[in-house]
Amino acid sequence: SSAWTPLTMKAESASVATRRDYLVKGAALATSIAIPAAANAYAVPDLKYPYEALEPIIDAPTMKIHHDKHHGTYVANINKAMEGKEQPPILDLMADALDARAIRNSGGGHYNHAFFWDEMAPPDVAAKTKPSAELEGLIKNSFGSMDKMKAEFEAASAPGAVFGSGWVWVVVNQAGDKLSVVGTPNQDNPLMKGVLAEGVAFPILGIDVWEHAYYLKYQNVRPDYVKAWWKVVNWDKVSENCAYVVKNHCGVSIREG
Repeated sequence: SSAWTPLTMKAESASVATRRDYLVKGAALATSIAIPAAANAYAVPDLKYPYEALEPIIDAPTMKIHHDKHHGTYVANINKAMEGKEQPPILDLMADALDARAIRNSGGGHYNHAFFWDEMAPPDVAAKTKPSAELEGLIKNSFGSMDKMKAEFEAASAPGAVFGSGWVWVVVNQAGDKLSVVGTPNQDNPLMKGVLAEGVAFPILGIDVWEHAYYLKYQNVRPDYVKAWWKVVNWDKVSENCAYVVKNHCGVSIREG
């Protein structure tokens, strides 16, 4: 065997450096190739307000965990399930979501949460918003008054009405002329065919009643959370949702990230 010399060490070092360069360049090339495939991947949309902005109704730690971790997990899982496939707007996948578990659970979780973030505003901002004339009219014709609608919504949000985890919604019917309050389990929503006995309906307002949405502040007293939540509802956004649904007879698009 040949004797080891400083020159041998230099040659080996150069060889290692060359391999390292190839690896770095190869990784960079792989990344650049992967970018187009991931360009349509779903993403958690940034909040339109700071984590602490909804206090004292919803605390900052809950908002951060809920938005970054819980919503983030749904997005990661739907992206994994859709890897290598076309990823259309998540709204487009809702109608037939019951046919595919990943879309139903993770796709539903993505849609529902993105919808939820954007219908809320800091309490001082929310207090200055109000239902449009169109929404007011539908509320009056469908429930009798705003107070009666809130009472029905709160009753539908009670632990006995939505057992375990789920959501409660105010929806517009397919004809666009009536509102109703409905509950859905887990990450189901009224846009999914087969979830509601009366057929697909279009959400304009919804609340997350999974424990992760409120437990740090309200513990197991869900009714207190729901009653307080009205103080962060952005009625301007709800009115916008209502106008869109009544005009187009379809669900509201969410911000995709």
